[in-house]
Amino acid sequence: MSELSTALKERTITFALNVLRLVDRFPQTAAAKVIAYQLAKSSTSVGANYRSACNGRSRAEFIAKLGTVVEEAEESVYWLQIVDRLHLTPNSEVPDLLRESTELRAIFSRSLGTARQNSRSQRAAK
Repeated sequence: MSELSTALKERTITFALNVLRLVDRFPQTAAAKVIAYQLAKSSTSVGANYRSACNGRSRAEFIAKLGTVVEEAEESVYWLQIVDRLHLTPNSEVPDLLRESTELRAIFSRSLGTARQNSRSQRAAK
């Protein structure tokens, strides 16, 4: 396992834990409960699906699972934007989490693009 992969696994765990701590502080309204549930699911899925991608049995499986990672990171960005606009937590770390989710999305999107390109190049070389 590469140092980058290990660092990304740790970074996604930290992201998930910070989001879970955040949603625990949301008000107990119907809207906040829905947002908390969706955000908790998407933020924890980023790391879970990345780990799954790293254990993929083939290049195609790795690419497919990495696509799910990008989708979950994008969904986390979306829900954090909603949280930010609704001001669900006072003096919160939402801007930092939003920045982190955006960075994770960019990292995994770039990785997905590279994996797809490498796969196409490998097929063309045959």
